[in-house]
Amino acid sequence: MKMTVRSPSRATIEPTQPLYQRVPTRAEDGSPYSDFMVLIPGIRELPEAEIAERVSGLQAVLGRYRQVVFADLNIRLNLLWVTLIPERGLIPDLMGALRQKVPEARLVGHE
Repeated sequence: MKMTVRSPSRATIEPTQPLYQRVPTRAEDGSPYSDFMVLIPGIRELPEAEIAERVSGLQAVLGRYRQVVFADLNIRLNLLWVTLIPERGLIPDLMGALRQKVPEARLVGHE
């Protein structure tokens, strides 16, 4: 799993593809993935070094879970999108681990 990070300070010449076009929705066997969003209030106002520290923490946590198949951090919107192989109790467990690294992280919603 590789987390995509979109920074507000990085100018892009070409617009990035919308999230709905980049997010995987099904596994190779056709089974659906599950998604959830995390709000990280104020991340875009942090100094670059602190943003890099938060990103590193998020990547470390997400990388420990084999069920995570996609992650996108939009710093401009203060949002982290995570797509994973559904498993009972996984989202609360993952959120607990994320909040240990980034205490301000708040679960917005999941399906």
